[in-house]
Amino acid sequence: MLILSTIIPNEGIQTKMKDAFPELNFIYQEGWMDERLSEAEILITYGEDLTEKIIGKAANLKWIMVMSAGMELMPFKAIEERGILVTNAKGIHKIPMAEYTIGMLLQYEKKLKLLMKNERAEMWDRKIEVGELNGKTMLVLGAGAIGGEVARLGKAFRMTTLGVNRSGKPVESIDRLYTLDNLLEAIPGADYIISVLPSTDETKDLLQKEHFKAMKESAVFVNIGRGDLIDEEVLIEALEAGELAHAILDVFDPEPLEKGHPFWRMENVTVTPHLSSKSGEYLPRTFAIFEKNMREYLKSGKDFINVIDLSRGY
Repeated sequence: MLILSTIIPNEGIQTKMKDAFPELNFIYQEGWMDERLSEAEILITYGEDLTEKIIGKAANLKWIMVMSAGMELMPFKAIEERGILVTNAKGIHKIPMAEYTIGMLLQYEKKLKLLMKNERAEMWDRKIEVGELNGKTMLVLGAGAIGGEVARLGKAFRMTTLGVNRSGKPVESIDRLYTLDNLLEAIPGADYIISVLPSTDETKDLLQKEHFKAMKESAVFVNIGRGDLIDEEVLIEALEAGELAHAILDVFDPEPLEKGHPFWRMENVTVTPHLSSKSGEYLPRTFAIFEKNMREYLKSGKDFINVIDLSRGY
């Protein structure tokens, strides 16, 4: 059985896969080799390098393992027509993304950007007003695995946690759940609005002017989900009008954020280059999911981790 991967892990992971499945043929490569695509039964990918043409050439393809959670660039129609199994790495991002979020909230409350600026200027200023997370309220848009972990860490700082998801079903560490239809009810009470929402037809341009007008003037918006959640001009106008105090942005539409963009220069915006999910443990965790699913695949089982609903794309 041939497994093609356009992700090239370190030698330790490659050796682990070889030892776990000595009967399988793993090829790790940059890009897809046409001469091997027709033989491959399994593809391992981040998903962004797959096209309808590639799926068409992979005549023997039965399973695609996507080593990420976001899959908006996947050619789902072509995949669904072939009945190909798709699994992803949903859930592995929760630790680094939750740590990033709490780190950024602390950075904002403790005025770390200003303190670092003053340090470089050798300025001693003890009049800086710093805040606390204790007693604040966070609203998590997309209360799933990642959002639940963000809320769990928020609880460690004695924060009140609100959440929004499609169903409104209870999530551990979330004090109160709302559905997307009730989003405007949840926003006014939040000090931090944190989005971990994926990119879907339902979430594109979800946040409109009315949502920012409903925020506290002291509120902070954090986006670690997808940049197309909002039209950036809407956010810029809201920030300039003082409808919220600050925005912490790790994702943009498009990416990378171009030089000269207003976000770079705005004092009430913190920009990071889409790295909230990055971690040295990323590939070990994704290949652990692959290994579990591979064992299930070899015994023709049905108990796969993170099976994707092809009609929904997640």
